[in-house]
Amino acid sequence: MSEQNTETTTPPPATGRPNGAWRPNRIVLLAAGALVLAVAVGVFFVFRFADAERERDLQNWQVRMGIVAESRLAAIDDWLAGQFRHLQGLAENTALQLYMTQLATGTAQETAPIDEPAQRVYLRNLLVAVAEQGGFTGPVLGPDVAANVNRLGVAGIALFDMDGKGLVATPAMPPPDARLEAALAGAPRAERQLIDLYIGAAGTPTIGFILPVFALQSNEEASSQIGWAVGLKEVADELYPLFHQPGITEETAEVVLLREKGGAAEYLSPLSDGTGALRRTLALDTPELAAGFALATPGGFGVKRDYRGIEVLAVARALAGTPWTLLYKVDTAEALADTNARTTRLIVVFLLIIGVLVVALIAVWRHGTSRRASESAEMYRKLAERFESQQKLLQLVTDSQPNGICILDDRSRFRFANEKVAQDAGIAAEDLLGKSLKSVVGPVEAARIEPVNRGVFATKEPVVTVHEVEDNGHAKVIQTRHIPLPKAVDRPLSVLLVSEDITAEVTERKRREHDLKTLVDTLVGVVDRRDPYAANHSRRVATVAHTIAEQSGADGTEQKTVEIAALLMNLGKILVPVELLTTERKLTDDELRQIRESILASAELLEGVPFDVPIVETLRQILEAWDGSGTPLGLKGQEILKSARVIAVANAFVGLVSPRAYRNGLDFDGAVDALLKDSAHKFDRSVVAALVNYLDNQGGRERWADFRSKPSGH
Repeated sequence: MSEQNTETTTPPPATGRPNGAWRPNRIVLLAAGALVLAVAVGVFFVFRFADAERERDLQNWQVRMGIVAESRLAAIDDWLAGQFRHLQGLAENTALQLYMTQLATGTAQETAPIDEPAQRVYLRNLLVAVAEQGGFTGPVLGPDVAANVNRLGVAGIALFDMDGKGLVATPAMPPPDARLEAALAGAPRAERQLIDLYIGAAGTPTIGFILPVFALQSNEEASSQIGWAVGLKEVADELYPLFHQPGITEETAEVVLLREKGGAAEYLSPLSDGTGALRRTLALDTPELAAGFALATPGGFGVKRDYRGIEVLAVARALAGTPWTLLYKVDTAEALADTNARTTRLIVVFLLIIGVLVVALIAVWRHGTSRRASESAEMYRKLAERFESQQKLLQLVTDSQPNGICILDDRSRFRFANEKVAQDAGIAAEDLLGKSLKSVVGPVEAARIEPVNRGVFATKEPVVTVHEVEDNGHAKVIQTRHIPLPKAVDRPLSVLLVSEDITAEVTERKRREHDLKTLVDTLVGVVDRRDPYAANHSRRVATVAHTIAEQSGADGTEQKTVEIAALLMNLGKILVPVELLTTERKLTDDELRQIRESILASAELLEGVPFDVPIVETLRQILEAWDGSGTPLGLKGQEILKSARVIAVANAFVGLVSPRAYRNGLDFDGAVDALLKDSAHKFDRSVVAALVNYLDNQGGRERWADFRSKPSGH
């Protein structure tokens, strides 16, 4: 009995699990879930940071590529304008207008029954000379033999009457074809027209320009038009070289000219894969096609695929007055090579760290299920050592970065800081944890950072700020990226701050601005030395123009434009004879015109200088008048750049009050009366009003009293 009783009262196994079965512990399951969540959050933020780096570089590329695209667009636009100007000079030739009228009306006098009219001979010679000067020339195709064989030209200039009948042409001018006949038939009277790019008789890209010719002494209205001047030329040697941007180092950079044709994108320029101009078209609905994006979104920027199927960064600009769109592209692989390499390294390091942490935590879990407390304690100790080593590794990775990296929670307390942040604060990195931002950086700097962080918490969007700091007596420019971090298991709502010293970039930009100012001062000095009576004229005009711009509420870009353009407006005087500038007799109308139009020469001389504001455009419009009676474009009212309107008033004011070799200057009242008299005719009334307000109410008369003094020695 007792033996049987002993067997029935044997206690259950020490594990408490019937039949030795294992049942999961709730704490272990919660720990495993937290581990999975932590890994997911870590991976998410690693890739989030990599994406932020990529987006920042894409923004930088958008700015850089936009500058190149605008530069090439301006070069192409200037080239087109130059072709029209060349033919415009021909169309406005008085002899041409007279003789063309006679030929069109049949009143030309023949010297003999079998002779050409003398007018036709004169016009042909004139067209040949103009074609040679403007590049409207080309070879004549076909054998040069003494036989009845037609030879075909590829370029030239021709005159047509209003019915589209050819009157006279250069020898190499192609005969009228359906394209030219359609262009003449559909050309609006009294307006110029572009014959879009096409493959000419020689198999090369060709373009045409059509300008109206008006009767002599007419008002240049449609009713007075007597015919057309047409110019055709091959463009390969003139237009396509303009696509190259000096200074570009990217091997895959390419400028492409496009137009839409029947639901497809037609490439008008030669391509880098060897395809000739006008030899390739691709459907607009081709997925992610850069050309389709450019035609649909002129002015846009995106990551697309080019005609080779390769991913590229693409920026597009539309060329006004033409059906063309300019596409500038760079292979993404080349443009973002450094970014991809940097982010790849960063992702690999962080993922390795996370992997090591996961392994360590799994080890903790496994040892947490150990039956023996001593073994569990030992394993926890070892795990703690490993975890600490991983923390040190994470700290080491961030400490190797040149930028300051820290995390602030929604109460502005430090949750993490690398060595750069600790050095700047003068506190050990481990001592920063838990401290308030204000106690570490001071109330002033904290007052700058905390509002930005609050905005990031509200919008959940990254923010970039730029500010200056003092470092051992030297000013530094710091750019800080504020990146929102969502809540995690062991971290409240936080912001990742990455601070980067961009002093070198800012210093380089200031150096370029200083070099430009030095160049401007040198050019102004050259002009001043040639005309002692006009010495300091440009600087005085710049002073007055800048003051007027401020008074009229112009923004910073317009103020910079008027100041630089005013300083350079007289550069064209280097082309005016010095004896004309210094004569003490009264100048003739023609001499005054020559001096006045030297402003346009200034614009031509500065054509290739890469200004970041519209200097050349402003110089070209200074002689325009408010009512449209000015030169050279006949612009009026708000069509004229505000910077040009401001300089026109400032230049007139300084010229009126300043003495010259052949006259004394007016007093301020006389100058103001003269300007008011020309308001709403020549000058913008609001600009004149701003000048008068400064003179009468803000001390302008006293400040500029020396303007009326003659140069010393005169």
